[in-house]
Amino acid sequence: MLWANIFTETYIVGFILLFFRFASLFMAVPIYSHKNIPASVKASMAFFFSIVFYSSMPEVTIAITIPNIIMAILSEMLFGLAIGVILQLAFNSISFAGGQISFMMGFSMATAIDPANGVSMPIISQFLSLIALMVLFSIDMHHWMLLFIDDSLKHIPLGGFIMTEDLFHYIIKAASNMFIVGFMIAFPIIALSWLADVIFGMLMKTMPQFNLLVIGFPIKITVSFVVLIAILSATMLILKTQMQEAFNYLEMFF
Repeated sequence: MLWANIFTETYIVGFILLFFRFASLFMAVPIYSHKNIPASVKASMAFFFSIVFYSSMPEVTIAITIPNIIMAILSEMLFGLAIGVILQLAFNSISFAGGQISFMMGFSMATAIDPANGVSMPIISQFLSLIALMVLFSIDMHHWMLLFIDDSLKHIPLGGFIMTEDLFHYIIKAASNMFIVGFMIAFPIIALSWLADVIFGMLMKTMPQFNLLVIGFPIKITVSFVVLIAILSATMLILKTQMQEAFNYLEMFF
């Protein structure tokens, strides 16, 4: 009799909504949304975790009709997208800082395909993003997300997520904060580059034979790399703090 209840339309719809909650999570959240992970693998992971968390799935409270099911699926996809946007904005501060650093070092034309996003990025941004990805693994963020989904099942009914005004305002605030934090990370190298430009300008005035392209740029790049290595640990600490704050804010969903 118990097995017969599992295959009723209420449980089937609940399993579908649970699957879409995990699928939207794996498509939007850092680590899981990595472009090198095929979509088939993400779908398989979503199906697997739907089975694992099926026993803790809350009872479906919506009426079992086609329009209601479609709206519930869209609600679950919006839930995963909102989580992904909040965490990606915190994570992308590193990419923004890397772009500023690449520009000041003269590497803005040296771009490569970022494996995490599948788009062309400055090489310094890609370097910092890969290290940041390892930091996320070190703080067990991939486990945090699974625990968060488990908690969400206790507080948010399947198909019952609603985008609130406070959440929308926080996303706007997080977007502006991404630029502030990114500039803060890149500021030591930006300030050093400006100082180097002033010094090189004074040298060119006093010694016209000074060749900026041959001597100045290699010195500027070398010094920038030294500073980048010196601030790398502090940069990753800032990222860790930003990700933890963003994750703690996800409790507002409840």
